[in-house]
Amino acid sequence: MSGPYVLMSLPGHPGGAVAAVSTLLPRSRPFGPRGWRPGRTPAIVEIMADPTAADDVPPRHDTREAVLFGGVYGAVLASSLVAALSTYGHSSRASRRYDALWLLVTALASALAHGYAHFVAERRPSRRWDALRTVGEEWPLVVAVLPTVFVLAGAGWGWWRPDGVEFPAFVLNISMLFGLGLVSARWSRRSWPKALLTGLLDALLGVIVVVANAVIK
Repeated sequence: MSGPYVLMSLPGHPGGAVAAVSTLLPRSRPFGPRGWRPGRTPAIVEIMADPTAADDVPPRHDTREAVLFGGVYGAVLASSLVAALSTYGHSSRASRRYDALWLLVTALASALAHGYAHFVAERRPSRRWDALRTVGEEWPLVVAVLPTVFVLAGAGWGWWRPDGVEFPAFVLNISMLFGLGLVSARWSRRSWPKALLTGLLDALLGVIVVVANAVIK
């Protein structure tokens, strides 16, 4: 396409595209006394995608992937911390309240560190609240440890016996791992046998923590 080009931005166009407008000149008297004048032929417009526009859009992580990753990570983290905190035989109500608080703080710190690592690893132009948005996407990790925090806090508040509370926590987290694996496989449209196998493999992660806790003790 020949002729002069005028570049202009389209404010309403998605992705910040740029329009290149070429106006064809008439064959006779293309230039008048006052300079160049557009001819009567229709203008030709081409839409060209801005290659830098995609970099300005922050990436959005898939919610299902975030729930699966955060849920599995949080359940394994909760089981591991419960096993570690109960290794030395501290089973008083005060120690269970301490365990619950320590587990919650560890989950929040892990979510903050993992979200910030994602933000730094993206290496793209960032906006004002992109860091907070990326950290906020780690909420499944924190939610996954809340049931274990409740079990420990309930023992600390005297709702049930504080000794041996790690075993209900193990069963709870293993069940959560199995459910996450099953649901995520069904989300991916896998058959029920494959979904059950995926759930069992996820639950195996919790079983490994239980076995390791028994061997260490």
